[in-house]
Amino acid sequence: MESVPLSGPYLGEREEELVLEVMRSGRLSLGPTIDRFEELLAERVGAPYGAAVSSGTAGLHLLAITAGIGPGDEVITSPYSFAASANCFLYEGGVPRFADIDPRTLNLTPSAVEAAITERTKAIVAVDIYGYPCELDELRAIADRHGLALIGDSCEALGAEYRGAQLGSHGVPCVFAFYPNKQMTTGEGGMVTTHSEEEWRLLRSLRNQGRGDSGGWLEHVRLGFNYRLSDIAAALGIGQLERLDEILALRSAAAARYGALLAGVAGVELPCEDDADHKRSWFVYVVLLPDNATRERVIATFEREGIGFNRYLPSIHLQPYMRERYGFREGMCPVSEDISSRSLALPFFTGIEPAAQARVAEVLGAAL
Repeated sequence: MESVPLSGPYLGEREEELVLEVMRSGRLSLGPTIDRFEELLAERVGAPYGAAVSSGTAGLHLLAITAGIGPGDEVITSPYSFAASANCFLYEGGVPRFADIDPRTLNLTPSAVEAAITERTKAIVAVDIYGYPCELDELRAIADRHGLALIGDSCEALGAEYRGAQLGSHGVPCVFAFYPNKQMTTGEGGMVTTHSEEEWRLLRSLRNQGRGDSGGWLEHVRLGFNYRLSDIAAALGIGQLERLDEILALRSAAAARYGALLAGVAGVELPCEDDADHKRSWFVYVVLLPDNATRERVIATFEREGIGFNRYLPSIHLQPYMRERYGFREGMCPVSEDISSRSLALPFFTGIEPAAQARVAEVLGAAL
């Protein structure tokens, strides 16, 4: 039988055309295509400003800098996320404080965030896990009450909506990522959106080796980074943005097919559904199984059958470097740890065929 990959990009002739235009122009970096991509993405999510960067991780790091996070500052974030949600402030000497998650949404529980605040707390990094919006208003109220910066890690959530408005439009600076498994891709890359012109200008300087708005190529007004995105990548992004509605619709349809195929499979807990306040943008399709032993049995079957998978997601605080550096151990975030032990990402991407999904569901059911 044919194998079913875990993920894959959705590219076509339009992206090729736009990339070739840039290649033939000779403006491969710091050209007009970057500016256009930033304008289009910001307009799409309802933010006045966008700054393209080399990755979602780079964007989060820059927001940690603009938030003023420094050595010894504590930052609260989710333990159930990709490691960059915490790494972004570790780069600046910040100290992680993990608050546990809601077992249904898998996002930060606001009450746990408030309980984790100390006199050293500087910021909150709020994650929209798997494209499902976090409790943004509650977290913003907590941040305002305690004088904390709030950073939106929307790297997995382009196109998601919170209380009827696109993520990116709510005034909180946030980051979207464009790795090939995301909703849209630029190969590698990301975008920081902000509602502050001052922050936007600072972000553009920081990503470009600390150069200012004026001055020569070798004049640096601050310590910066090489976090630029190329015009070739930006061209790819413009092509993807032109098809984003189609991409989101296809991913939503694929998720609905899995929901129908797996609805009657005993032992499979499906992702939480949208409600009046939360509209998911489908990044991955992650199911919960009864326990770790069951998950490993399913994985062994998937490996034999050539079906892609991943153990989405290990808890960040139990990663080896976190244990070694901070002494984190099991029991700190019991909900996250439980979810991490039994969550499994199934093959999911924009162009996945219904027959492939049916085979995944059949093999999963048989393994259980």
